[in-house]
Amino acid sequence: MEINDKLIENIAKISRLNLTKSEIKEFLPQLKEVLNNFSKLNELNVEKVKPSFQPVIVKNVLREDTVGKCLTQEEALKNSKHKKNGYFVGPRAI
Repeated sequence: MEINDKLIENIAKISRLNLTKSEIKEFLPQLKEVLNNFSKLNELNVEKVKPSFQPVIVKNVLREDTVGKCLTQEEALKNSKHKKNGYFVGPRAI
């Protein structure tokens, strides 16, 4: 792929960036250098390397669900000033 002014203008347009001509001239060698560095990865022999979709082993760190004592309705509402007919009262939603 050829890296030129037109390509950078297109990328800037897609990215909704308003680049000046001087900015485009400044970014052109930088973009070429970055893409050349990434192209060096294509030279690596990775045939025997397994893909690492998840480099860190994931394990379940959650505790087991156990049935415990629940609050009664009266206990849950006893410290609330905003209650009515056995329920919490919240702000009106329209």
